[in-house]
Amino acid sequence: MFHIPSFDPLAQAEVVSAGQLLRQRGSRPDSVLYLDSGCVVLGVLEDGQMRHQLGVVEGPAWLDAAFALTGSSCGVDMVTDSRVRLRRISLGAFQHSLQSLPDTVATLVRDMAQGYCQQTETAVSRLAQDAEARCAQWLLRHAQHADNGTMCVTLNQRKRTIAAQLGIAPETFSRVLRHLREHGLIAGTGNVLNLPQPSALQSVAGI
Repeated sequence: MFHIPSFDPLAQAEVVSAGQLLRQRGSRPDSVLYLDSGCVVLGVLEDGQMRHQLGVVEGPAWLDAAFALTGSSCGVDMVTDSRVRLRRISLGAFQHSLQSLPDTVATLVRDMAQGYCQQTETAVSRLAQDAEARCAQWLLRHAQHADNGTMCVTLNQRKRTIAAQLGIAPETFSRVLRHLREHGLIAGTGNVLNLPQPSALQSVAGI
């Protein structure tokens, strides 16, 4: 993303060790990061772990310039995958530097940034949808007919164990169940979940 020299060559460089969170998804930093060297992983963190990796950026490159250009929050979590050397350019200085670009170039750069942000949002959204689909499939696979004619699922295992079977974080599993409950696709308390709309749940599962 934006493999161009830093707008501010005087920005002081800093070294960050591997495994450090540089940007949190949903944050709106007051600076823009330029990666001089090293490798940074882009993805979605869950429970402190990079559960979904969407890409890797190797310096020299801008890390979050697209989000700064569009004025949107950071769409992914950014974690150092190696020892990196980077510079932090203040948001004000970054935006001021853009004003020196010819109008046609500035428009092109902003359009590219907008496209990148939209693609990132779509990719993250699909991850959530995939998790929903897997959970819906699991619920339907373990559903049984109750005496009153409805369908229900008995959670005989811990949610953490079920989440591991689905390949998602426990927090993601709980979030998906909450989302399904809010949309009326599951109901009930304790370890018994009722499925009042099996056909709608099948649509979520992609069946």
